[in-house]
Amino acid sequence: MSERKTIALIAHDQMKDEMAAFALRHQAILSQWRIVATGTTGGRVQEACPSLDVTRLKSGPLGGDQQIGAMIAQEEIGILIFFVDPLTSMPHDVDVKALMRLAIVYDTPMALNRATAEIVLQAQLQ
Repeated sequence: MSERKTIALIAHDQMKDEMAAFALRHQAILSQWRIVATGTTGGRVQEACPSLDVTRLKSGPLGGDQQIGAMIAQEEIGILIFFVDPLTSMPHDVDVKALMRLAIVYDTPMALNRATAEIVLQAQLQ
């Protein structure tokens, strides 16, 4: 890749461990991307994979989801990997829905769980 594309990583609540493990498992592929992540998720990914360059935005409920949404609207995001925790309430549900709506509107590949994220990453290699 001559110019690195940007991938956004978000993990809610109990899914942060899963995102860190996912990043560790796919560190070689992710190293080819510019990574942006919401606050805590970005910190956890950096801890698991110190060699990855992760730009940390605000925490999701404090505006990070909306920052990533704005980047999608500006067509700066190539992939959104968003591990949603379906078993906990999301007080910022409207932010989550807005982010997902923007990913759909701008036809940004979006994975909401590990299985789909694996497929999306592998498709980028072909």
